[in-house]
This record gives sequence, structure tokens and C-alpha cells, in this order.
Amino acid sequence: MKRTAMSLLVIMMIFMLSGCGNGGGGAETNQKPGESEGTQYAQALDVLNEIRQAYEEEDLFSIYGGDQENAVMDAPGKFDISKTEELGITLGLPEDLWDDIDDAASMVHMMNANTFTGAVYHLKDGTDINDFADAVKSNIMGMQWICGQPDTLIIMEVKGNYVITAYGNAEIIETFKNNALSALEDSQTVVEAPIS
Repeated sequence: MKRTAMSLLVIMMIFMLSGCGNGGGGAETNQKPGESEGTQYAQALDVLNEIRQAYEEEDLFSIYGGDQENAVMDAPGKFDISKTEELGITLGLPEDLWDDIDDAASMVHMMNANTFTGAVYHLKDGTDINDFADAVKSNIMGMQWICGQPDTLIIMEVKGNYVITAYGNAEIIETFKNNALSALEDSQTVVEAPIS
């Protein structure tokens, strides 16, 4: 009886120890098929969805996502980057940067875009993040505001060539920034500035 119990214990230990390894003989990754090494996000929309899921219930607000033709209600949405004029008017992306991105997503406050407008862009290889951020900052700071001026602009970098831009009410921007930093690995704020 003791031998049987001891044998079962040894077998259980072997199974438990084998479960502690990665079982594949190599390093595990969270990489999805088609992704480049260094990012866990397949598209810009994945980045915004991660941030939105980090919100506490009391901090949520009504949004729409995507471009006007393919708008999604109450969720971030994929933005058709061929709609270049809308990239500039709605998201504040200057014309000289349109060729530097290959994917975009957005989430905008339902009542007033100046209260909150957020976007994520995937930069093409070779695009300098600091030059991109400076151009976006300069463009948004120079915009003419019709329905109330936003308080704050932030620009963030996420590992894997993603850039987040957001402008609007200072409190809403702070919550968005904190959610982004907590939800996204290897993210950092590149620009945080009052809009005057």
C-alpha cells in the first residue's frame, strides 16, 4: 500500500513539474500570427480596446469610434486611413504625416470632440517617433476650436511603433493616460501639454 501511494505521489510530482515549464522547449510569446516581433497588438484598434477595458464604470463616457462612414457606437473603431481629410479634421493628424501610418483607430466623445478625442496610429518602419509627436503637437496646438477649447494634449508611445494621441478635458485626459499606462506594456508619455 505504501509503495502504491509512493508511486502515485512520484507520478503526480512528475506531472506537476512538467506543467511548470513552457512545454515547447523554447521561449513562449503572446505574439499573434502576422505580428512583427516586439508588439502584442495586431492592429491599432487592439491598443484602444485595451485602454477602454481598463476603465472603471464611473469613468466611462459615451463615445463613437472609427471614421464617419464606418462609425461604431459605444466602442473604439477602426479608422479608414484613406479618408485623409477626415484624419486631419477629426483627429488632428497633419497632412505631412498621412504617409507615415499604415493603420489607425479612434474613440471620440459622443457630445463634443473637444471634450475627448483619442487616436492610435501604427507607424510605418523608419518613421521617427519624436518627429511624428512634434508634428502632431504643433498641428493640434495650432487648430482653431469652435465648440470650446480642449485643455490638454497627450502623445504616448507604445512598443511596436504605435502612437497614441488624445486631447480634451484635463480630467478625462488624465484618466485616459493612467488607463493607458496601466493597460499597455512598454507605454510611455512622450508629450503632455496644456492647449492654449
